[in-house]
Amino acid sequence: MGSGHDTVATELARRAVQHGHHAQVVDVLGLLPYGLGPGLRGFYRSSVRHYPWAYAALYRTFLRRGRGRRPSGVPLARMAGQRLRELADRTGADAVVPVFHLAAQLTGHLRAKGLLTVPSAVLVIDFAVHRQWLHPGNDTYFCLTDEAAREVRQDLSVPAEAPGAVVAPEFLAAAPGAAQWSARFARHEPGRRPVLLSAGAWGVGSQLASTSALLAGHGFLPVVLCGRNERLRDELAGVPGTVALGWVSDMPGLLRAAGALVDNAAGQTAVQALAAGLPVVGYRPLPGHGADGVRRMAELGLSELAADGAGLLGSLGRLTTAGPDRDRRIARGRTLFRDDVLTRVLALCRAGAG
Repeated sequence: MGSGHDTVATELARRAVQHGHHAQVVDVLGLLPYGLGPGLRGFYRSSVRHYPWAYAALYRTFLRRGRGRRPSGVPLARMAGQRLRELADRTGADAVVPVFHLAAQLTGHLRAKGLLTVPSAVLVIDFAVHRQWLHPGNDTYFCLTDEAAREVRQDLSVPAEAPGAVVAPEFLAAAPGAAQWSARFARHEPGRRPVLLSAGAWGVGSQLASTSALLAGHGFLPVVLCGRNERLRDELAGVPGTVALGWVSDMPGLLRAAGALVDNAAGQTAVQALAAGLPVVGYRPLPGHGADGVRRMAELGLSELAADGAGLLGSLGRLTTAGPDRDRRIARGRTLFRDDVLTRVLALCRAGAG
């Protein structure tokens, strides 16, 4: 769903190859029969774009962590079981690493039934762990934060730790492309501080045009990341003082050239921003796990959460200006990057082989 899961999986595979191993990225939705995968993806995309209230209800029923018996994702996930087992056998895999909750349900089910013979190490890429990530059959969990790992241990009584987030190394280093982005912004609106507004790969957000107009009217240059949503890009291109971008290939450079990120999902763009030293402000979060994740980031001090337009302007005024507030927020964000989770996966493989 979206591109965040793919981005993390691709980076893990790159690291594995760099260390002399073989890795294969597999879309679990593609393993589902009868065209169910594309159908699920389309339903979710339509829900968050056009019927957010429907997804919010689905999240409360199926996903939100909490007490009480709730519907399980196992019946759907296990429809991909045979294909995953065949793939693991054919490739000689030493471990399976789910980075999407449906995949975690699948591997947990197979491991519990003895049908998957290699370890399953779940990498939870959400700040707020919802229940569809959780299955007691999985061998271990790797989380973004200590709080998330503690919740997993409480709910499952399985090993869980927090090696931190996974991003490509370019986000943690100097970005040569930043100068080009800065020059572009200066030509567009000289003297204005560029602020990114993230709408994810699918270009989803609430009242992005009004937020852009608000920022443009108070001395900022709103730069909206519209992803692959060309309709949204066309709409926002008509908002005075706004830069509407499509799919961006140089995200490290763009992040380094901006003053802050306005985020609505606590997804991979927010994680990349923290890696690049860009303060994050949560505002008008998407329903469901987006809202829970944005709140959790703020509770942990990794970002600020603006309740209204005045709060957003106040946060951006402080965080886009050099000073102790900006420095503290950047330093706190960098604590999310602790260790290479691949080293933990390789250790699990060695233990399994032994």
